[in-house]
Amino acid sequence: MSKPLKIILFAVGGFVGLLILVAVALLVFVDINVYKPRLEVAASRALGMEVRVGGRLGVGFFPGLHVTLQDVHIRNRGTDLASAQQASLGIDLLPLLQKKVRIGKIALKRPRISIERDSDGKFNFEKSEAARGGLTALDLAKISLSDGTLLYTDKQSGGGFEVVSCNLNARRLRLAEGKSSDLLRHLSFTAELDCGEIRAKDFAVSDMKFSVAGKHGVFELKPVTMRIFGAQGSGSIRADFSGAAPLYHVRYSLSQFRIEEFFKTLSPQKVAEGPMDFSANLSMQGKTVNEMKQTAAGQISLRGENLTLDGSDLDREFARFESSQNFNLVDVGAFFFAGPVGLVVTKGYNFASIFQGSGGRSEIRTLVSDWKVERGVAQAQDVAMATNQNRIALTGGLDFVNEQFNDVTMALIDAQGCAKARQKIRGSFLKPVVEKPSILKSLTGPALKLLKKGRRLFPGGECEVFYAGSVAPPK
Repeated sequence: MSKPLKIILFAVGGFVGLLILVAVALLVFVDINVYKPRLEVAASRALGMEVRVGGRLGVGFFPGLHVTLQDVHIRNRGTDLASAQQASLGIDLLPLLQKKVRIGKIALKRPRISIERDSDGKFNFEKSEAARGGLTALDLAKISLSDGTLLYTDKQSGGGFEVVSCNLNARRLRLAEGKSSDLLRHLSFTAELDCGEIRAKDFAVSDMKFSVAGKHGVFELKPVTMRIFGAQGSGSIRADFSGAAPLYHVRYSLSQFRIEEFFKTLSPQKVAEGPMDFSANLSMQGKTVNEMKQTAAGQISLRGENLTLDGSDLDREFARFESSQNFNLVDVGAFFFAGPVGLVVTKGYNFASIFQGSGGRSEIRTLVSDWKVERGVAQAQDVAMATNQNRIALTGGLDFVNEQFNDVTMALIDAQGCAKARQKIRGSFLKPVVEKPSILKSLTGPALKLLKKGRRLFPGGECEVFYAGSVAPPK
């Protein structure tokens, strides 16, 4: 490098450095807290929400120039939407020389986001008509979040969940100008998120982690890992917001989860134990939950071997079946719904009553529960289980759109796959019609004795095969 060029570079560098020092000196000797009201007003206008800084503002110089805000709160629709113990805004120095403030990095410590859906179905993050407007272009090099909490409350359904101990690192976040309704189409970024625990009313998930990349309205989350029911699950999610209606594709598998851990979410009494495998491959499209239900399609599978059911000896009960006729196949069938796919149809079921009566234990040699989903209806493809001496199978469909059974039939079958006894279930999930309407009872009740003269015996010869699936008859 020539000497004149070096002199020019040193001179330019020194001049820029001097200007930066001047800008920094101004920030040091001017009380930045004087500008806090202006900052609150500007932020409130930009977000269309109420922004308040409860603590002081400060200036730091390592690593790089940054402004810290203590005790930040954002309110909308009369509720607290978000807060942070501390927010740190990284300021790019050169734009300051032109009296422009450009934020390159944002770091939040102990943020808390509270999303609430009111009884009318409106979310607390939705802006009022007066506050709605276009999107302002945004370009951030990095956003980080440490020890965050997300709380979701649905006053319309009574549900909700809490996510705690979350850490987020997002990079290259860009938002192009446009309509606020098209936010996801104009947003691009890459990020990694990990959360310690997700707590809901009936279950908890721990160690959730995933990476996400999105641009042009398409977001890929993979791999999505989490620990649930004593096992580590893994999957992926693809969300496409580029079309008229969002399109989702979900893949997930949970190998060797403990069925006893799942049953703990439904009943304190021990019902079953053993390892099972669950997998799902589903796609759905729509702007609302109902629209997504109506378009849901794919496959769901629940399988297990060498399981144990407590409370009754099924083989002994089946041996007494012809004389007593008071054994309930619906209680046995509930076990088919006991996997993650059956949370809806078994909601509120009194699992403490399952298999009570004679006492004892039952060995389940094989259980297969494979379903094909089309337009929100799960149709049984291969649903059966085998004890040491008997087989039970199920046919029919589960309509999740209308929340009802579609001609579901439970059957005790022989070695040829013919039904020796059967019991049909129709109607809604909460109030099913089982066999005869005159003995209608809800699945939410205590131990049921609904099988009354509903069996069909085949002493031999040809019959209509009820089951021809993969569960082999006992030897």
